[in-house]
Amino acid sequence: MFVLHERLAADTHHLVSWELCEVLLADDANFTWLILVPRREGLRDFHDLAPADWPLAMAEITRASEALKAVTDADKLNVAALGNMVPQLHIHVIARHQGDVAWPGPIWGKCEPKPYDAAARAELSRRLGDAFTSA
Repeated sequence: MFVLHERLAADTHHLVSWELCEVLLADDANFTWLILVPRREGLRDFHDLAPADWPLAMAEITRASEALKAVTDADKLNVAALGNMVPQLHIHVIARHQGDVAWPGPIWGKCEPKPYDAAARAELSRRLGDAFTSA
């Protein structure tokens, strides 16, 4: 049975459930950042995905990337599955902009997370939802 890791549950906001993945918004307004979590029990690394799930995983990563690019006009999208702090397989899709606080390096450890205020999160969630339907 799939259960979202407690740290992901605490640090994100649920946006939508797709065929394979839960799509979450990281609660850090420093970067617009989606996290996709395949709803499969016991996954830790990409190679743990069943071969039949690979095409769907890639399609959902692409869909998230296209929507994020449309909403943020990012200069670059970073896609990564690190899992050093959270062992459950999850895929980060991060909008990056030249001049952001961490540019051009990785975002981790560069600044304290800045939680979204409710109005900003609601507006971003609405815009991403619209982009998901057109991506």
